[in-house]
Parts: sequence; structure tokens; C-alpha cells
Amino acid sequence: MEETLKILVVDADEVDRIAVRSALTKAGVQMELSEVRDGNDAFSALSTTTYDCVFLSYHLLDQDALTLIQQLRSSEIKVPLVVLTAQGDEQIAVQLLLKAGATDYLSKSRISPETLTQVLRSAIRVYRAEMQAALANQQLRETHEQLIRKNQELERQQQHIQMQNFNLLEASQLKSDFLATISHELRTPMNAIIGFSQILLRPKFAQLTHQQADMIERILNNGKHLLMLLNEVLDFSKLEAGRLDLKAEIFDLSKVINLAVGEMRSLADAKNLSLLVQTDLQNTLIFNDPVRVKQILINLLSNAIKFTESGEIWVEVKELAENRVVIQVGDTGIGIAPKNFKRIFEAFRQVDQTITRKYPGTGLGLAIIDSLVRMMGGKIFLESKLGIGSMFKIELPRQITLSTVAGDALASPVDADGVFCSAKNHHQSSSQASKASIGYPKFKL
Repeated sequence: MEETLKILVVDADEVDRIAVRSALTKAGVQMELSEVRDGNDAFSALSTTTYDCVFLSYHLLDQDALTLIQQLRSSEIKVPLVVLTAQGDEQIAVQLLLKAGATDYLSKSRISPETLTQVLRSAIRVYRAEMQAALANQQLRETHEQLIRKNQELERQQQHIQMQNFNLLEASQLKSDFLATISHELRTPMNAIIGFSQILLRPKFAQLTHQQADMIERILNNGKHLLMLLNEVLDFSKLEAGRLDLKAEIFDLSKVINLAVGEMRSLADAKNLSLLVQTDLQNTLIFNDPVRVKQILINLLSNAIKFTESGEIWVEVKELAENRVVIQVGDTGIGIAPKNFKRIFEAFRQVDQTITRKYPGTGLGLAIIDSLVRMMGGKIFLESKLGIGSMFKIELPRQITLSTVAGDALASPVDADGVFCSAKNHHQSSSQASKASIGYPKFKL
């Protein structure tokens, strides 16, 4: 069904109005036609009714068409306007009326059903296309304004986040400084407690009863334990602040390993644990920080003894390709669940975080080991199974470089190539990292 159009004809000449009406009727246009004689009536009609098209004579009784068009545009009344010009007025219509906002024009001498219908359809299409374009532009402007507001809000949020990050960095630095200061301050009285306890236990200094000696030994042992915890906090704060430097020198790796094992043997003996050492190095000399290598071994052995109730603990040292060595520390302890493999290397993180946990500690030992190993250009691999035991394998270059910034050691607890791998994919990761197959005869998973 053809659309019914509302059409307004504005012309002072009745003959011309009849001509328009007749042409549209003969063309079969479905319409509701209204007619007015002057501009004021046209303006009133257009102010109250919406028309699909207006045929407007160039010459009106009270004003010309240009004045009416300008009046309509100033009132934001939008409608397709076809100006009907007398013969000779076509150029005026083009220069004035179309520039003012008329949609099209037609000479009255050319009015016919075909031409009038063609102009009508064209004017309506052009007008609707202009309206759609205007609507699209309006939507674009609104979207653009929304984007500007959102960008401004994002900039404010970014500035807020930057400020928060700055405050967090400042708080982290203050925390590191506080930990370093308080750890250093506590070490002095703790060293005094340990020193005087050792003096009291010397046979030549005083004759102590068995009960007195036992109490002083407890003071000494607890003092050493507290000193170890303080040293862990101090080392971690230095690592976090980038203030811990490696002091490399050439030393005998087997001697450092034996020293570390010797210091931990009494703890193993107290729990009736076997502590075995196997070294298979053609050249035992390496260039590294002997103090930090020993610290890594002490921490690993301490953890192994802590979490092993029966069985054995062993240390193996072997050659690797590409001028590297591997140090393995294994135990038959409680083991670690695969879901906790990455978490245990996070600072202050322990598998059991409750205050009633069975195994005490700061949760910094493995985080420090991880940081030191990466400072040395090495990698840590872990194999473990609940109820069977754990194996920590550390690969180190024979000669470290001191260009690594200490602060970078705490950047990420896990390398991109899967350093802390589970027992399921350990062999593949190990072979990719070291290009050598390492066996564990004492550790069966």
C-alpha cells in the first residue's frame, strides 16, 4: 500500500494551486493536501502540523519565499521545501532559496504529473537522507562527547592509580628500611645473649649443675634460632631494596658443602636422620659467593630436616654441560602438593599459614634462596610428592657475573620456561634447561 503523504501548497495564485493539485491527483499520489495563500498562514500551519513536503511559490502576498524559509529555519522547523518559480526566476531560486535551505525548485511552466511527482519523490528522499545524516552526526557528536568524558575519567583514575602506586612504593620502601633497621638493631643484643651463653657453658668459666647447663643451652639454642630469623629478615629487606651484593671469589665447592652439612648434622642426628653427601666433580673450584652458596645449602638442609620425621636427607653435586654444576638436596619428608610448588617461593608464604602450624618459620627462606640463585644466574627445580619427600635441584654457572642487579632478583618467583616444575614434567624441563639427564637413585616418585 502506497504511503499517504501530507502535502502543503503555499501560493497566492489559485490557478497555480489548482495546477499543482491536479498534477498530483493525475499522478495517483496518495495524499492529504492543504492549501494556504500567504507566508503567515504557511508558518502557522507548519508550526502545528508535520508535512511530508511543501510546494512554496516564490512570490507570496505578504513576503517572498526566502523570508519564509529563513523564518522556518530560525524556528528549527524542518520540512522538504520545493520552490515553484515563475519563468525567469530559476536563477534566483538557485542562488538564494537553495542556499537558504530549500530542498529543490521547479518552474511553474514545467508542472506536469510526471515532473511534479519526480520532484516530490526526490525532495522527500533528499530530506530523509539529510535527516538520517543529521541524526548520525548527532549520535557521533554525543558518542564523541561521551568518549571525551570517559577519557577524562580514565585520566583521573590513572592519576589516582599512579598516586596509589607511588604511595605503595614509598610504603614498601619504608617497610624494607624498617625491617633492615630493626633486624640490625636486634642482632646486637642477640649476639650478646649468644656470646654470654657460650661463655657460661665453658667448663673453665663456671661449675654449673646439670639443670643450669640445660637452661643455658636452651637460651643459646633459642638465641641462635632468633638470630637466624633476624638474618633472614635482614637479607630479604636488602634483596627487596636492591642492596644485597654478591662478593664473588674462587673457592672449593666441596669444602663449602661439607661445612654446611657439618653445621646441620647435629640437627639431623637429634631426629635420627641419615645425612649423606655425594660429590662428583672433576674440578671442585668455582667462582661465586661462598657465603651465599653456604647460606642456600643451610636453608635447604634446615627445611629438609624440619619437614622430615624419619628416613634420610642427602646432598648430591654433579657436573653439567655448558660449564655448570648442579646441587641437589633431597629428603624423605612430608612432601609438597603440586598446587603449592610456586607459592612456597613467595615471600612470607608458608603452606600452613595458621598460628597453630606445626612447623614454625618466617616463610622467607625459600624466597631468599630463589632470589640468590637467580642473582647468580642459576635456576631452581623442584620435585615433590606428598608423603614421599622433596628434591630441590639448583643449577649454577661455574663462574657468575656480577652485572645482575640485586633488586631484580625479587621480580618474579617463576621463570618463563617453567623452573619450578612438578614431578610430572620435571625431566622435560630439566633437559631443556641443562641439556643433561640427572638421575635421583635415592628418590623414587
